[in-house]
Amino acid sequence: MIILEREQSYLMVTQNDHAHIAGDIARNCKEEYFFDDTRTQEVMLAINEHDRGWIELDSSPVWNDKTEKPYSFIDYPLSLKITFYKKGLDEVEKMSKYAGLLCSLHYSSFIQDSSEPAVREFWKEEKQRQERVSRELEIEGIENQQETLMYHLDLLKFCDYLSLYICLNEPGDNKGSHPFFRNGFPQLFSFVTDKPIVAHWRNQQTVTLSFSPLKGEMQVELPYRAVMKEHIAEYGVLQAYKDTPVSIRKIVFH
Repeated sequence: MIILEREQSYLMVTQNDHAHIAGDIARNCKEEYFFDDTRTQEVMLAINEHDRGWIELDSSPVWNDKTEKPYSFIDYPLSLKITFYKKGLDEVEKMSKYAGLLCSLHYSSFIQDSSEPAVREFWKEEKQRQERVSRELEIEGIENQQETLMYHLDLLKFCDYLSLYICLNEPGDNKGSHPFFRNGFPQLFSFVTDKPIVAHWRNQQTVTLSFSPLKGEMQVELPYRAVMKEHIAEYGVLQAYKDTPVSIRKIVFH
């Protein structure tokens, strides 16, 4: 779950809804920014489905007694969520081996420093998956293929970050930007002369980019639930979440 805390509520966005917005962004990128056009559809699939392991977890949000807030994707216990990571990765690999490989690389990249035994075992298994799929796709050890793969991984991460930007930041507020984005997006692309791409709220409905790989202006629809804190206190986070209707925020990337 992606959570933006407000004074009286939590804005809660499911990971899968966020991933589908990342997929919309990918589908609106210029074709030349995919490099290998034989993989374009598989890259788009990976971006659209990269968080499908969260579907079951996000259906039942959990309260964190330590922080006195709902668990988000940032602090959800790793040892619990890696089982669902693996489930999601297995499902994506069945759809497309290349998409599964990209998603596996994405997940292993941000847990590789963990010392938890269960997480280390997950990382080891994903390294084995990556080696196996690379062999099956006949791209193992081929330099230009590996470079393209790493580029596609950065493209996945960029679309992921841009979608997260509109989920984790208050619309229209550039001063209180989430720490993830204060120095621009971490992915560096040669088509931007290796400078970070920086996002900026023009107003509450419009986000501009210092450099845009998009074909043109595009609009996305962000589903969220504004779960009131008083309802959580009275009914618990799960019931309060289920009782809160889904709202839609429309945002334009310009």
